[in-house]
Amino acid sequence: MEPLLVFPDPPPAELARLLDLSGYPWKPVADERAALSETPDDGWGGAVIVVGDQSEAAWAVARAIRKSDVIVEPLLLLIGGNRLDELELRDEIYDDFCVDPFHPRELEARLRHLFWRGGTGATPELVEYGGLVLNLETYQAAIDGAPIDLTYMEYELLKFLAQHPGKVFTRETLLSRVWGYEYYGGARTVDVHVRRLRAKLGEEHANLISTVRSVGYRFGQSRWSA
Repeated sequence: MEPLLVFPDPPPAELARLLDLSGYPWKPVADERAALSETPDDGWGGAVIVVGDQSEAAWAVARAIRKSDVIVEPLLLLIGGNRLDELELRDEIYDDFCVDPFHPRELEARLRHLFWRGGTGATPELVEYGGLVLNLETYQAAIDGAPIDLTYMEYELLKFLAQHPGKVFTRETLLSRVWGYEYYGGARTVDVHVRRLRAKLGEEHANLISTVRSVGYRFGQSRWSA
């Protein structure tokens, strides 16, 4: 997938974090001249333009790439609620918009829908359950849009469990499937990692990993749950 054009440079930290977590390559531009002169050889994969304090510059970038010979689709606007009137008579410039400040899950859903609808680009491979998102390409994780700082083995354990929601695994099975058959650590290793994962998921989401007494652990709800 070619990089997304992102305005402004630097972009808001929340936007940069979401694009990174969602696996979208991106490149910021400072103005319409940079948007045209820094076009990748294979073109831009799309555009995310923030219409905020630099409103005039944002619209200039949008107009420039829409009028250029290089097709830039989809083009999504992030626009403050107090600027929605600026959208009038500009329907031909953008494909969709999201009110800023945005909810991470809404913006991600809009981006994925735009790429699916246009049949362009490639969406990253994700594991999603409730508010949890795991990007299998970048080894990043987030809960309700907030990044989670995980070690490699914490990520591997969470990924394995999240890919099998509702299924119960013994500690021994988790040791062999996540750590590998040649790992000689005891079952306590699993308990320690589960405890750390629950702490990092936070009190509201710690119950995503439940203990099944005398058996092991289960991620999410059993299909037999009420």
